[in-house]
Amino acid sequence: MLAVLTGGTGGAKLVQGISLETDPEDLVVICNTGDDFVLHGLHISPDLDTITYTLAGISDGKKGWGIAGDTFVALEWLGRYGGESWFKLGDKDLATHITRTRLLSEGLSLSQVTDHIRNALGVKAKVLPMSDDRVETRIATPAGEISFQEYFVKRRWQGEVSGVSFAGAERCRSAPGGLDAIREATGVIICPSNPVTSIGPILAVPGIRAALKETEAPVIAVSPIIQGAAVSGPADRLMAAMGMEVSSFGVAKAYADFVDLFLIAHEDAALQEKIEGLGIKTIVASIRMGSLSDKRSLAREVVARL
Repeated sequence: MLAVLTGGTGGAKLVQGISLETDPEDLVVICNTGDDFVLHGLHISPDLDTITYTLAGISDGKKGWGIAGDTFVALEWLGRYGGESWFKLGDKDLATHITRTRLLSEGLSLSQVTDHIRNALGVKAKVLPMSDDRVETRIATPAGEISFQEYFVKRRWQGEVSGVSFAGAERCRSAPGGLDAIREATGVIICPSNPVTSIGPILAVPGIRAALKETEAPVIAVSPIIQGAAVSGPADRLMAAMGMEVSSFGVAKAYADFVDLFLIAHEDAALQEKIEGLGIKTIVASIRMGSLSDKRSLAREVVARL
């Protein structure tokens, strides 16, 4: 069984590759839920949905989020009525959020709801939220704290950031099965997701980091940074805001206490020796995932190292 920690579009790309190169029934995917928020009275879990849609084969690969071929009629009408329309909720996507919100109101946990949705969509891999408890990623700006979604989507990750925090993390518990999946895995994979706001919230859940240190399985990570810049999204800006070196080395240093093997891009080959000085075996590989073939190739590279 493989345990995969992920969040965001970069993580979804590798998860897709892994699901096609291994038996998906042997996968347990632990997702960031620090991005979760409520809009129009609906509980929205962006990373859980991106991973579930990807594994179901219905994701919009061009956008990197949502359902392929979705329409936005309901969103248009919400805007007409004066409602918030900056977060792009597709019509099919709305059905997911309505279902999640209804089941949560009936007393089901987020893990149980996620299981219901992935089964309804025919997903064979196990998909777990990092926690059933509420954890909210907060972005500190000169004007005060804002939610991650306001920063990332509404403001299009523009403006100064002075810090990132995870409200509620210290009181939350890992979702049922999450810690066991890491401890009992034959291999653990940290996807090339934003180390601050995708992997960071997962690591903030009490017990997760300890489980990564304790597992006997090899822990492999793929860098989301190439030549000092994020492959996509604001990872580089947020790393800088947290005082991290914006490089593959900076990511490796953040994971140094639990990662055994780290994959970096050919463009960063000069950093290999420096990263290995942290005690992490480092492999130079093709880690860009611009096509399905690239995703599968990287997945094979990762799985072969387990």
